Amino acid sequence: MAFSRWKIGGRAFAHIAQYHPELTALRRDLHAHPELGFEEVYTAARVVEALKVCGVDEVHTGIGRTGVVGVIRGCGQSSGAMVGLRADMDALPMAEHNDFAWKSGKPGLMHGCGHDGHTAMLVGAARYLAATRQFDGTAVLIFQPGEEGFAGARVMMEDGLFERFPVQSIYAMHNWPAMQPGTVGINSGAMMAAADRVTIHIAGRGGHGAHAYQTVDVVLVAAHIITAVQGIVARNVRPLDSAVISLCAVQAGDLGAFSVLPGTATLVGTVRSFDPAVQAMVEQRLKELCSAIALGFGATATVQYERIYPATINTESEALFAGDVAERLVGADNVVRDLEPSMGAEDFSFMLQSKPGAYLRLGQGGGPSACALHNSRYDFNDDILPLGAALHASLVEQAMPLATP
Repeated sequence: MAFSRWKIGGRAFAHIAQYHPELTALRRDLHAHPELGFEEVYTAARVVEALKVCGVDEVHTGIGRTGVVGVIRGCGQSSGAMVGLRADMDALPMAEHNDFAWKSGKPGLMHGCGHDGHTAMLVGAARYLAATRQFDGTAVLIFQPGEEGFAGARVMMEDGLFERFPVQSIYAMHNWPAMQPGTVGINSGAMMAAADRVTIHIAGRGGHGAHAYQTVDVVLVAAHIITAVQGIVARNVRPLDSAVISLCAVQAGDLGAFSVLPGTATLVGTVRSFDPAVQAMVEQRLKELCSAIALGFGATATVQYERIYPATINTESEALFAGDVAERLVGADNVVRDLEPSMGAEDFSFMLQSKPGAYLRLGQGGGPSACALHNSRYDFNDDILPLGAALHASLVEQAMPLATP
């Protein structure tokens, strides 16, 4: 097996490695049956089936529409502790261009981010924890729908997730192609940025392209806005802070009407940031700048600013603890404790706003696809399934240790 060349210690890994083939089969089955957020009917059913086979104590369905929660009680219960582990289950609305046997069987849908692997890893942890139960407390395994833009974490919470399962801390992990297999990355602060959606509506006066002086040209206004907003980060955000503004789509006029100036235009884009103060400042400056530019040309511009996901911020003590757990598995040399944050976003951030916890990166680079996330030829590296499952399980065992006789 490929992972035999890695120096991985601990009882959990040795145990879970024995059923690596079963985890691989599950992962590939999920890959072949991708489902979008809140449509994970097949995926949730496979998870429920697997949890029951594993012998978990309780299986709860329909939390956050298609979410599943498994509960496992340890040998001891004197601590009263409860720790949560979370995996996302949904796929992406993109076509897959792989040709292996387990490629997507649904046109236009693909597990291009590895949530199939995340689900399989948490099932592996469930199997081990239910078989051994070497902890004092309760493990809550959360299989979450709708991470890819649907805020499934928030929906589960609104459906009473933490009232029904009041965990004291919660952990999640994501595969990371930029890191080598057998490595883990984490830091004690921001792991991923807040993601905001920006829609700019521009209204002017349309007319004939040959008589532009009679119009208020919204295409010209849009062009000036696209250029000007890049100055917000360059001249308003402190260099030691971080923010990104990207206007990613423009809609104005009709491509078949080459001489008609439209009366309206719409720009759509995203803002990414880590600091709420920076986020608020960017929102204000966008609204001020767009309005002023449009006014200068005799047009109007309104900015619709939607805060989609908050920043994913690890709490310090839980990040330190998770790093220690990872070190015991893969060694200090293979744990990056100051991993550079990503400007991508993650709805696990909602859970971290409610509970202490940490979000980890699990290296998977060098797998068969060698592709980045959200790539049409991406595939999860099955070699890391036992390590991810063992890391999940070890977080539970070491957060809620059995009392020493």
